[in-house]
Amino acid sequence: MSQMRFTKMHGAGNDYVYVNLFEQSLPATPERLAPLVSDRHFGIGGDGLILITPSEVADARMRMFNADGSEAEMCGNGLRCVAKYVYDHGIAKKDKLDLETGAGVLSVALETDGNVAKRVTVNMGEPILDAAKIPTSFGATPVVNEKLTIGDREFEVTCVSMGNPHCVIFVDKADDDLVLKIGPQIEKATQFPARVNVEFIEIISRTEVRQRTWERGSGETLACGTGASAVCVAGVLTGKLDRKILNHLLGGDLELHWNEADNHVYMTGPAEEVFSGAWNIPQDLPKITDLA
Repeated sequence: MSQMRFTKMHGAGNDYVYVNLFEQSLPATPERLAPLVSDRHFGIGGDGLILITPSEVADARMRMFNADGSEAEMCGNGLRCVAKYVYDHGIAKKDKLDLETGAGVLSVALETDGNVAKRVTVNMGEPILDAAKIPTSFGATPVVNEKLTIGDREFEVTCVSMGNPHCVIFVDKADDDLVLKIGPQIEKATQFPARVNVEFIEIISRTEVRQRTWERGSGETLACGTGASAVCVAGVLTGKLDRKILNHLLGGDLELHWNEADNHVYMTGPAEEVFSGAWNIPQDLPKITDLA
């Protein structure tokens, strides 16, 4: 039986199974591997699968697969962990890295202690506000405080892409009824042709919020870095928040800054390595030779 070496990591509780393809080849299609390794009872357990691969244009490339096997363009918490892995494991021993993602090449800065990265700041790039590019079928651009009806309830939504689509909703209380029942309905609403990540946000002050996320393809996750970035942008667009905020997620805190000077969003937060091991690959999975 073949084995796949892996490392379990998390960023503010948003946990993934990471596979270093600088040192091994992937034994099967990632779309089929992701649901198996993500299973918290019969697999390794996580919100999905992230591949760390060589890149022709950056220090490394990240490919991210949700727990249902669908590939996502970008994951902010995942990218911080990739940066830590690349630094800690000597792939590129630099405190500033360029990492290739499905949303383009992004720059990261690492705060290190000895030979270990502790905190990572990611330049998340410019938010995408054009409705067609998010994508969403709402006619307005930008999509700010648009009405969305789910069953007998109406919500005001603000839509932002940070390389992947987000629907931000400011609420009095982000309870289970909203997150676990309404969240999956919004994810698959007809207004979002590529599905959407949904953020339910409680405002504490103009510089502080509390976030719960229903993540496309994975369900509720303890943190979502692209979502937290989208919340910062949505808060400014709606006039509810300042450009620098502290976001309390279920798994920890993230600092966000939508910089007026360059229009980029900067996200700072932790990245942690939990454990490494080898996973036995089920024999019925197909072999592949080309990941491109």
